[in-house]
Amino acid sequence: MSTVTITAAEVNKLRQRTGAGMMDCKKALTEANGDMEKAIDILREKGQKVAMNRSDRQAKEGSVLAKISADGKKATITVLNCETDFVSRNQEFIDASEKIAEIAINGNYNSLDELKAAPFGGGLSVEQKVVELIGKTGEKMELSLYEFVKGEKVFAYNHPGNRLASVVAFSKAEANNLNETGKEIAMQIAAMAPIAVDKNDVTKETADREMQVAKEQARQEGKPEEMLEKIAQGKLNKFYKECTLLNQEYIKDSKKTVRQFLQDSDKELKITGFKRAAIG
Repeated sequence: MSTVTITAAEVNKLRQRTGAGMMDCKKALTEANGDMEKAIDILREKGQKVAMNRSDRQAKEGSVLAKISADGKKATITVLNCETDFVSRNQEFIDASEKIAEIAINGNYNSLDELKAAPFGGGLSVEQKVVELIGKTGEKMELSLYEFVKGEKVFAYNHPGNRLASVVAFSKAEANNLNETGKEIAMQIAAMAPIAVDKNDVTKETADREMQVAKEQARQEGKPEEMLEKIAQGKLNKFYKECTLLNQEYIKDSKKTVRQFLQDSDKELKITGFKRAAIG
């Protein structure tokens, strides 16, 4: 029997990530001995509503900003969190978010910790500036995310309201209609939240996990044991189609995949990486 105490905060966090009911979340966490990811799998296996999206970096309120470097070869995403929408609309918070995003794109930082230690101005580091804002507003704040991509040409999409952003890198700086293609792909990433460029980029751990969950779902539905592997493989293929960028339906033409849309532009053009972040 588990000796781990499950807190209300943990139950609420699982509920926010999955959309499942509070009691279902508590039972899953108890069964998983407090392991959040295992609890998510338990909910999925039992057929509970799970509205999570692995590619999103979850945050309650705040600002998500994507930027492109002057040479067009690097793009960054930064997320500054706060507790309430009221503070996220405060001009000082907005200004700080914008300046942090500018520091990120104009610097050469390889990690979130490096960005936090970067000079903000006025004798403060970025992290010290966030602490100063906490003192002024009385709200918890955190610079929770810094991601970047590099390529021969990059594009960024900032959704109105600064709650969602995406960046994408390409293998070529020049291609047919590249500016239009890049913008469309960045919007596709924002809208459809893929977890990888292609199915070969999905980790073995993720694929194995999807197979295990699919088998357990089929088993609980009463499917014959000898059919579970085939059923699970079918669900894994559907997962690849829905969750890998090149295999997704193109949002502006459902008759095409993103791969086909990309090849229509330039058969040699490759997507070399992308990042996406969202608030809420």
